Amino acid sequence: MTDDSDIRPGETCLHHAPPEDAWLQFIGVIHTPFLTRADCPRQGRANGPVCEVEVFGPWAPALEGIDAFETIELLYWLDRSRRDLLTQSPKSDGRTVGTFALRSPVRPNPIGTARVRLERREGNRLLVRGLDCLDGTPLVDIKPDRCAFTPQAPDKPGVS
Repeated sequence: MTDDSDIRPGETCLHHAPPEDAWLQFIGVIHTPFLTRADCPRQGRANGPVCEVEVFGPWAPALEGIDAFETIELLYWLDRSRRDLLTQSPKSDGRTVGTFALRSPVRPNPIGTARVRLERREGNRLLVRGLDCLDGTPLVDIKPDRCAFTPQAPDKPGVS
């Protein structure tokens, strides 16, 4: 989405060629009831609707053990976001700030993140609450919540 007609007053954009410097492999797709950006809750809601994270078949074995966590972090590609705004005016409130000072989905590399509550796993599907992305959003990665995951250091020989 790089249509200059939807720029708000005070916003600026960068005109450049489409990026060709990175390659991502989407590991799944996210299914939500949100069909438009206006439908999406801001930052997700812990008590929001149950949404489905579908992990593509080859990646299903990577879900082993995920259900040990109450919360997980999802990274997803905001494929319908603009990528060219340098400054933005959130909600047209008259205040303009740089893109990197916002959590807006409009960014040079539109990677979204969400800390969600894992309701349950059903095979290659995770049912979660707390998402704020559009239906059909490509899934980039899944990680245990960093607050719940603390790797144990290996024991040193002779130390008990």
